[in-house]
Amino acid sequence: MMLSQSRYLASGCSLKDLHYNFRVGRSTAGEIVHKVCQTIWEIMKEQCLPKPTHKACVEIAAGFWERANFPNCLGAVDGKHVRIVKPPHSGSLYQNYKHCFSIGLLAVADANYSFVYVDVGSYGKDSDSTLFRNSTLWNEIESGTVNIPRPAPLPGSDVAVPYAFVGDEAFGLSTHLLRPYSGTHLTVKKRVFNYRLSRARRYVECTFGILTNKWRILHRPLDVQVDFCVDIVKCCCILHNYVRARDGFNFDDTLTVVGLEDDVNDDIIAVNRYSNRFRDALSNYFTSDAGQVPWQLGSI
Repeated sequence: MMLSQSRYLASGCSLKDLHYNFRVGRSTAGEIVHKVCQTIWEIMKEQCLPKPTHKACVEIAAGFWERANFPNCLGAVDGKHVRIVKPPHSGSLYQNYKHCFSIGLLAVADANYSFVYVDVGSYGKDSDSTLFRNSTLWNEIESGTVNIPRPAPLPGSDVAVPYAFVGDEAFGLSTHLLRPYSGTHLTVKKRVFNYRLSRARRYVECTFGILTNKWRILHRPLDVQVDFCVDIVKCCCILHNYVRARDGFNFDDTLTVVGLEDDVNDDIIAVNRYSNRFRDALSNYFTSDAGQVPWQLGSI
């Protein structure tokens, strides 16, 4: 039945198709596929999706600097809605802003289009910012249990800034999460920062695209129970990383072009001020001789 498991995830066929092709009951096929998904997650999680170490965080940041010209980046974070058939008696809990039913997938990707972290199973009604605030990653950041390196100088500069994740405008600005400047009438420095941030952030969007095109079960609404849907998505994320590691990272990358305080006040205003200083330091760096790239003014 491993063949049926692969066909189900990779081709996007239904359990009814497995029922006819392999001459097993639909419920039996579902139970087998569900069990295999759970087993893949349990056995391969530590190998394919380990908790990043201090060394791994530094390597991820080096990858973003090399490929996206964005320094001290721990990963690009974004949320994705995985469509499902409306669960019975669920009301509007799983109805998202696109007026279809889904579960949330919050993910952090590195510059090699691999997942660093995934959180699956939230309600479709939740926004990306809510997904992040309710995730185990956010709790670990808040409790200081994540292996985030200490602030390091920007390349070619003596200005030290913290390591942080990058996200879009759906996320809130915080000490270890950068988002674009809001508004339309922005200065050149802020527009350059938004452009440089977007070059790093789109790696997670491309990772989602690779995931869904490799495992085409994600192209249609999942017509199974919610816990089964969660296990399918988690299994696909693990297999995505496994395939990326097996095939290597020698790919045609079309996205690549050839002193702040350590102690932060827990008050939200102080945190936002600290984060704004962090963001302003990067915007100044991106328009300096050490941090600018030749094409950025023509791209904003």
